[in-house]
Amino acid sequence: MEKEFGRITPKLQELAEQAKKSSYIDPELYTKYNVKRGLRDLNGRGVLVGITDISEVCSTKEVDGKLIPIDGQLYYRGYNVRDIIMKSRDSDHFGFEECCYLLLFGHLPDIRDLAEFQNILGDYRSLPKNFVRDVIMKKPSKDIMNSLSRSVLTLYSYDDNADDTSPANVLRQCAQLISMFPLLSVYGYQAYRHYHQDGSLIIHQPRPELSTAENILHCLRDDSKYTQLEAKLLDVALILHMEHGGGNNSTFTTHLVSSSGTDTYSAIAAALGSLKGPKHGGANIKVVKMFEDMKKTVKDWTSEEEVSAYLEALLDKKAFDNAGLIYGMGHAIYSISDPRAVTFKGFVKALSEEKGYQKEFALYSLVEKLAPKIISKKRKMYKGVSPNVDFYSGFAYQMLDLPIELYTPLFAIARIAGWSAHRMEEICHNGKIMRPAYMTVCEHKEFVPIEDR
Repeated sequence: MEKEFGRITPKLQELAEQAKKSSYIDPELYTKYNVKRGLRDLNGRGVLVGITDISEVCSTKEVDGKLIPIDGQLYYRGYNVRDIIMKSRDSDHFGFEECCYLLLFGHLPDIRDLAEFQNILGDYRSLPKNFVRDVIMKKPSKDIMNSLSRSVLTLYSYDDNADDTSPANVLRQCAQLISMFPLLSVYGYQAYRHYHQDGSLIIHQPRPELSTAENILHCLRDDSKYTQLEAKLLDVALILHMEHGGGNNSTFTTHLVSSSGTDTYSAIAAALGSLKGPKHGGANIKVVKMFEDMKKTVKDWTSEEEVSAYLEALLDKKAFDNAGLIYGMGHAIYSISDPRAVTFKGFVKALSEEKGYQKEFALYSLVEKLAPKIISKKRKMYKGVSPNVDFYSGFAYQMLDLPIELYTPLFAIARIAGWSAHRMEEICHNGKIMRPAYMTVCEHKEFVPIEDR
């Protein structure tokens, strides 16, 4: 008789309670031994564990020896990301590939450099023969991040030089993964839609002359059609998500795992596992679902009184998921503003006008205005709070009619560029394997033979 996979027996449940009890650590011990929980202090500043030349996240400046909060700034290789995006806002230019080049090679490409790099990515934008049939279509996962991780690990078996960690080979592997991630994600979703939702199975071949953003829409949509504004907004979203300093969880995971000398596929799969977590890459899904509940609960979306009452109910654990959170508000580093949200908002507004979502955009703007005041009134604050990039990204994807199953994979499609740059940095630095210290608080005991217990 075949046993049910994944079943939790009563005995296992009983053992789980024992494991839960033995896993408890008194929170007071963190204060006693000055251990930074989450590797952060009360102000959200991360414990310094490394040095990078790839990107910089700025949220404070030093004045008379004190750190003063400022409007957030994000730099890629020294260039302000807002400048990169806004200076090409009104052109037909797509910037994701250009920023990939910048992150990987440390300087902005000229026209020839960019064309050659785009050709490399275009040539790599395909999967091994029968990979879609033999890997993606076999036992499709309802979670596309898991499907993406499985595909990345399986690509190891197709690579004759999978374990070669020389800079040239790692760069080749990273460039291939940057090009493949949109296909692995979209095809994974198409398989899920067909086998789990009884939808049509449509597999479009990528077009090498299209940008990453255009290819995502081309491969995902049944008719392959999209507007210039749709592709432009998706391109901006990819740029804003592609890198965020070495300290974010998934990028730190890339450094940590790469420091062991393992292969590229294992390192990137580990980063994907980190990004999948709802505290990291899945946050925009929570924002969308929260707003869906808000739109059903609040009768007048323009009423500050009604919207404020709903937000207060959220914090009081009396609305939505009763978690006591206003999703999309606040960030571990930024306080006054998240530059990604500030930059993205204008593009989201333009798309809302094209798509007829002006009322929804006005509601988001009202929550952006009210939430910081309500949070500061009800919670003890160590720093300011403002909308983060997840606040608007889920709404943008909703307007693009992207399936919610692809929200986090879209983050991965962008962040693979940053992970690749950080893996190259770790490989080329050839540093020591990372091994942070943990303090043990378990007392020593005398072993007792089993017959005497």
